[in-house]
Amino acid sequence: MRDMGYQKTVADPIFICGLSFSGKTILHLMLSRHPNIVITRHSSMWTRYYERFGDLKRPENLERCLSTMLQSKHIQGFHPDINRIRREFNSGLKSYGRLFALFHEHNAERLGKLRWGDQSSSLERYAAPIFAAYPDARIIHMIRDPRDRFWATTRSLLSWKWKVGWETESWLSSLRLARLNHSHYPDKYKVLRYEALLSDPYKIINEICQFINEDFDPEMLKLDLERQLDDEYDQERDSGKVLISNGRITRRGRYRGTSKREIALIQAYAGHEMLTWEYLPESIELSLRDRLVYYLIDWPAGMVGMGVRHTWSTNLSAFSQMLA
Repeated sequence: MRDMGYQKTVADPIFICGLSFSGKTILHLMLSRHPNIVITRHSSMWTRYYERFGDLKRPENLERCLSTMLQSKHIQGFHPDINRIRREFNSGLKSYGRLFALFHEHNAERLGKLRWGDQSSSLERYAAPIFAAYPDARIIHMIRDPRDRFWATTRSLLSWKWKVGWETESWLSSLRLARLNHSHYPDKYKVLRYEALLSDPYKIINEICQFINEDFDPEMLKLDLERQLDDEYDQERDSGKVLISNGRITRRGRYRGTSKREIALIQAYAGHEMLTWEYLPESIELSLRDRLVYYLIDWPAGMVGMGVRHTWSTNLSAFSQMLA
C-alpha cells in the first residue's frame, strides 16, 4: 500500500539511515544543531510498525497500532498528545505515513522547530514507501569502512566464529541498497562516507545543507561530540575520543582491535566493493599457524555467516518490496 497524498504541514522530512556504528549519530547531532531542524533517534516507526496492523481506516487497527507504539520508550520521548493525534489523523488521510508524521510534527512544534527528521537503522529498506508517503523527503545513507565498523560491532555482542561473515554481508547488503536507492532517487537519496565527514566536516555539512535545502549554520559544527555522545546516548560503545580541531573531526579508528585474520577475511569477502568506495585493502601477512586457522576455520565459518545473513537479508528485502 502506498501512502499517496501526504498532507504536508511542515517542511519535508529528513531521514538518516545505514548500519549501526556507521556514524549516523554524529550526523544526527550536527543536523539537530540547525535552528530549523529536529532529528529524533531510533523511533523505528517504519521498521517496526509500518503495515503491521492492517488498514488504519479501521478504528480497531489504529488503536492496536497506537497502543503498540506507545510501549516504546523512544515513542514516549515524543511526549505525544494521543487525543490530538487521533483527532487530526481521523480528519485527514488515514495512512501509516501520515500517522508517523503526526508524531514527528507535534514533537517539532513542541520544540519550536520547522522541520523534522529521524535516525534509524535499516530505513534504507523502506525507501520506496517513505518516498511514496513524503515525495520530497531526503534520505542520507551513512557508510563506514567495514574493518572499523566490525571492531565496533564486536563490543556490542558476544563474538562468534561466523560473525565476520555476518557483518561483512550486512555491509555488502547495505551498500547494494545504497546503490539501488540512489539510482532510483538520485536527487533525494545521498550516500555519505563517514570518513569524509570526519576529514572535512565543514565541506560535507555544507553539501548536506544544499541537499536538504537549508542554509548552512555555523552552530552545526560547534559540538562537544565526546560529551554529547556520552551524556545524551549513554556513552556509545565505539565513541572513542571525538574532537573538532582545525576543521576536522579527530576520532580513534583504523580498525582498532580488529585482528589480522579478521581484516584479511573482510578484505577477501568485500574487497571489490571496498575499492568502489575508496576503502583500500591492506597487505596482511599471517604466520603459518594463523594461515592454517584462517583457511581451515575462519574462512568456512565466515562463509556460513555470509550465507545466513544473505538469506535473512533477502527475505527482508522481499518483504519490503511487498510493502512498496
